[in-house]
Amino acid sequence: MSRRIIVTGANGRLGAALVREWRAAGEDVIGLGRGELDFGWEHPRLRAALSRHECAVLVNCAAQTNVDRCETEQEEAFRLNTEAPTVIADWCDDSGVRMIHFSTDYVFDGAKSSPYTEGDPALPISVYGASKRSGEAGVLTATSGRALVVRVSWVFGPDRPSFVDQIVQRAMNEVSVAAIADKVATPTYTLDAAAMLRPLLFNVTASGLLHLCNGGQCTWQEYGQHALDCAAALGIPLKTRTVEPQRMADLKAFVAKRPPFTAMSTSRLEGLTGLRPRGWREAVEDYIRKTRSAA
Repeated sequence: MSRRIIVTGANGRLGAALVREWRAAGEDVIGLGRGELDFGWEHPRLRAALSRHECAVLVNCAAQTNVDRCETEQEEAFRLNTEAPTVIADWCDDSGVRMIHFSTDYVFDGAKSSPYTEGDPALPISVYGASKRSGEAGVLTATSGRALVVRVSWVFGPDRPSFVDQIVQRAMNEVSVAAIADKVATPTYTLDAAAMLRPLLFNVTASGLLHLCNGGQCTWQEYGQHALDCAAALGIPLKTRTVEPQRMADLKAFVAKRPPFTAMSTSRLEGLTGLRPRGWREAVEDYIRKTRSAA
């Protein structure tokens, strides 16, 4: 019986990390980028492209994640974030393939002040959040609830620049940097995500919704300040070591509404895997240290 894993969206920050880390751990993994599987294709072409591969598990990381673009290109957002994943889920169900689909903390409205659980209602306040929530429902409906839908937030890692890289780079070049101080969530390190998800790849009893992120919570400002503290401790030359606070309301370039609080509880993940995610601070420090040593 095949134990092959297909990862779609394999050229993205998360997908590339999953392919590399799982291969290094001995898994049989195929990564499909946009050239091999474009979510903008017509549905029959999507199914035909998938049918060229034999696998036991399909992990979907592909999505339109540009939050503001989703507001102005709503049809595209729902085509990429809802319709294509649902078609893929339907193919998986027909083919006897387990599906794991990645979603986002943006499915929540941010009205809570304590970490969201999988049982909390999803009430998105943006087109991006709505398209991803609709995609969750489509995937679970097409697989009769047998798929695993994994929500992540503030993803960072070595395969594509993220907020961590950007804030450090800005501090190396500018005398003043700032970040939002009134939005709270939890960072997710792609290498940790790969390790935490691996025990569930072939565990078909793990289905439904799952929150996957590092431990704790922070604002963008706290996230950026810790990144600069880590960079400074490693001797990275910075023109400023302080991240000044900004308010979301002052950022006029934002098109979409952002939920102010989307920290997520990982209690279900811990119960399923026996693994407790390390804190986001430790993960950021580890990432910057590895990035620095590779430079």
